[in-house]
Amino acid sequence: MTQYIDVSDVAEIVQREGLPRVISAMAGYIESDYRDWEKFDKSARVASHSAVGVIELMPTANETLYAFKYVNGHPQNTFSALPTVMAFGVLADVSTGFPLLLSEMTLLTAIRTAAMSALAASRLARKSSRVMAIIGNGCQSEFQAIAFHTMLGIREIRLFDTDRAASEKLQRNLAAFPDLEVTIALSAEQAVLGADIVTTVTADKTNATILRPEMVEAGMHINAVGGDCPGKTELHPDVLLHARVVVEYEPQTRIEGDIQQMPADFPVTEFHHIVSGQQQGRSSEQQVTVFDSVGFALEDFSALRYLRDLGEKHGVGHQLNLIPSLDNPKDLYSLVRHEASAGVALDKASQASEAMSPADHV
Repeated sequence: MTQYIDVSDVAEIVQREGLPRVISAMAGYIESDYRDWEKFDKSARVASHSAVGVIELMPTANETLYAFKYVNGHPQNTFSALPTVMAFGVLADVSTGFPLLLSEMTLLTAIRTAAMSALAASRLARKSSRVMAIIGNGCQSEFQAIAFHTMLGIREIRLFDTDRAASEKLQRNLAAFPDLEVTIALSAEQAVLGADIVTTVTADKTNATILRPEMVEAGMHINAVGGDCPGKTELHPDVLLHARVVVEYEPQTRIEGDIQQMPADFPVTEFHHIVSGQQQGRSSEQQVTVFDSVGFALEDFSALRYLRDLGEKHGVGHQLNLIPSLDNPKDLYSLVRHEASAGVALDKASQASEAMSPADHV
């Protein structure tokens, strides 16, 4: 049967393991899969865009496992008491096509995005980085903060959001980490001043300019997370023009990332080249680096692999009767044969009843 892991199951696993450990371990799974880049099927995600958002399918596979994620992005959902991002995923056996795992991925996506961000920054940011600014303090911001605190040793975080309540929420949630200094800035400019790393993770589907050239300092690493679909950007083009830009899968990022603003020949580096050692991360302490992150299916593949392992380790999840179990694999009709026969009998009885004269009913 198919293993089913729902939202409460994922929350239970994370609480048992501890979120910092889960993020670090998931980053390890992602890095391992990026090392096997050439073994994966790769394609830009299939997207259905509307005026209010996007619904996407993100598939990939290697020689043994296939995975896909269904995910949306609807910035106005908060007004309907719904998350702006909702997702679920499937992990299947390539040799049979049997779905091994069906899982929620709303929570899992936030974790894997943070793990990927910190993994990229571990190769691109200066090793001495201790101060980070987070512009956009919505659902993913806690995970980003904890990932960078855990994996890169960030000790100070400055927050800014046009919704101050969101920043206050994030500050309260991060109070569980007493060795992390968290302050709320009055502006994006104030937040990024002197920061080693800047994470932009805003939700509005618009060509915004969250980070301008005059806000960028030498040696800064920019973790650009929010620009992730056509017509949605966060960085001024000149920020990209004067930086080393790293992407996940170039054909997808050209369509969805901040580099959608740039000419088709604008130079970028795919992250797998850095993981494999074919190219270096930053070339100097003064170089500005940008991780133009849009999220790639390989990372969801890694997240689902890791979740399946954790579910088995903790005995968490349920068996789901998603695929028919047949004595004769060629006889699918056997599942409905009894019901079909009963339906025919009932139909005949009904017809007979209708054929009786009024006197017969007395």
